[in-house]
Amino acid sequence: MEKIKFADLRKTVYYLKRNGLKKTLSAVRERVDASGQEPYLWEPLSQAEREAQRRQAGDMGFSVTFSIVTPTYRTPEKYLRELIESLRNQTYDRWELVLADATGDDSVKRVAESYADKRIRYKKLAQNGGIAENTNAGLAAARGDYIGLLDHDDVLTENALFEMASEIERRPGDGGAPLLLYSDEDKCNGEMTEYYDPNRKEDFNLDLLLSNNYICHFLVMERELIQSLGLRGQYEGAQDYDLVLRAAERLGAEKEPCAGRIRHIPLVLYHWRCHSSSTAANPASKRYAYEAGRRAVQEFVRGRQWKARAVDTEHLGFYRLEYEGSLFESRKDVGAVGGRILRGGRVAGGRMSAEGRVFYEGLPASYSGYLHRAVLPQDAEALDLRNIQVAPPLWEIFARAAGVTYRELPDKHIFDVSLLPPGTDVTELSIRVSLALRKAGYRLLYLPERSVEV
Repeated sequence: MEKIKFADLRKTVYYLKRNGLKKTLSAVRERVDASGQEPYLWEPLSQAEREAQRRQAGDMGFSVTFSIVTPTYRTPEKYLRELIESLRNQTYDRWELVLADATGDDSVKRVAESYADKRIRYKKLAQNGGIAENTNAGLAAARGDYIGLLDHDDVLTENALFEMASEIERRPGDGGAPLLLYSDEDKCNGEMTEYYDPNRKEDFNLDLLLSNNYICHFLVMERELIQSLGLRGQYEGAQDYDLVLRAAERLGAEKEPCAGRIRHIPLVLYHWRCHSSSTAANPASKRYAYEAGRRAVQEFVRGRQWKARAVDTEHLGFYRLEYEGSLFESRKDVGAVGGRILRGGRVAGGRMSAEGRVFYEGLPASYSGYLHRAVLPQDAEALDLRNIQVAPPLWEIFARAAGVTYRELPDKHIFDVSLLPPGTDVTELSIRVSLALRKAGYRLLYLPERSVEV
């Protein structure tokens, strides 16, 4: 645990330099509060679960094949063998591993060839062209129906490919097979004896993605799609982020919910190894990666012709968009914008689920929440009417759903809730109005910096 504690200390010092003492003290208090929560425990599959998955794949006739592409460069033998074993232990066996090796010697080749397994394919690269170029060489050699990306010092859980295959083979009638899939992930120490910091992700959320690459690992994409997109060297360090943004654009990310083509599997299927040189353990070690991430977001914005600028937030690797003029002028896909409702300095409303559950409820206003999501722009199923602004062309839709005329408070760009009859169930009405706007084809955008105290 000492390495983990040292990494946390290093992050705190870096945060202090960037954001000052007040915000740092708040961040430390939040971390202390979080330390009292139930510890995370990752458990491998039982033998019975392994056997059941193997039988199910055969009984249901799963046929989808996977190529796992890993660029290697001076990869320590221990890490490479653990990566390979994580694939050989998969409960779904229709895979190949493509090692695109830019190492000057034959150390990686010797390890690969020590396995009598034809699924392990070694490709020697003429030179080290960087992660993007090396990965592209691996992508070109891949033959599977779907391609997954695996870093050379990370590993997959035993059920990773089975879960991906299950989701792909399900093939719902309304959208066909998904073209991009991603799972939850966690981190592990260099020895793979401790697992921590699980990243429990959301289903596809465009504006959250524009704030941070929350999709990350384990990412699987249909072969023709990922080969046509490729990785771009000018975004080195954030090449995966740039890839996901371009894939989302290709799949119609502005349409909700991308016709089912992007799927989230809510299971930890990827272990991200943390050691002294990894970004996960030391964010400042690859500052260039976060700058490249911001440029990738800006490129997405430019492609949509939004009048907005991607800027860094106080949290390294997280971004927000600053819009020129009215947001609604740029974002024709957005029907309403909402913000936080605060009571006694804590979140009491704002972003809600379709059933009325308040996201981040009870969180102190100065806290950033789980993986900083409480302070990031994000799409919502429902927004609280006590802090909502509706695009002018949609005021009539609002009026029909709410039963009252839409009017904004003087000097404030939010709905005047005094227009609602006494005794109105604001939560129920918020859900009704939000549903009407979404059924009309519009996105609801939650901006937590827009706060109202009640």
